Amino acid sequence: MSDLIEIRWHGRGGQGAKTASLLLADAAFNTGKFIQGFPEYGPERMGAPITAYNRISDKPITIHSNIYEPNYVVVVDDTLLESVPVTAGLKEDGAIIINTTRDSAYLKKVLNGYNGSIYTIDARKISMETLGNYFPNTPMLAAIVKVSGVMSDEQLLDDMKGSFKHKFAKKPEVIEPNMKALEVSLKEVQRIQ
Repeated sequence: MSDLIEIRWHGRGGQGAKTASLLLADAAFNTGKFIQGFPEYGPERMGAPITAYNRISDKPITIHSNIYEPNYVVVVDDTLLESVPVTAGLKEDGAIIINTTRDSAYLKKVLNGYNGSIYTIDARKISMETLGNYFPNTPMLAAIVKVSGVMSDEQLLDDMKGSFKHKFAKKPEVIEPNMKALEVSLKEVQRIQ
């Protein structure tokens, strides 16, 4: 991992992009990293485009601004690809991770000539099969960890098990499905050619 990894999340209000960015920050912190995890607030409402950010480093972070040149971009909702400039500032030695079932020809066209790595994952299918409902943030959290390498798969799973036990203390029946969603997602994120 380089000294500083910057991640920008694009999603819609209610899909959990902000929550996923905060869970990533907590997990990275628990592995000894310095972190920042924050949303960009505006007139958000359910279904409106939102942006969230992460900075993860082995050294103290002294930057306190939005992220304009991220190493990684996570797109939680592929309908944003045609309305939000998701690749703006994205470094070509980084990657974009998209929750989609669209083919590579469409993705390359809509990403306006972005030449870096493109990864996809079907977070809808994974969350429906493991959680019984559409919660794309858990699969997308696993996907960014797998692609970025900010921590090992095992570190993520160990940390999330503890986090889910705390978060879902009153609904323990959802812990195992969420863990399964993470495990499946770590295996199913794919780089497109």
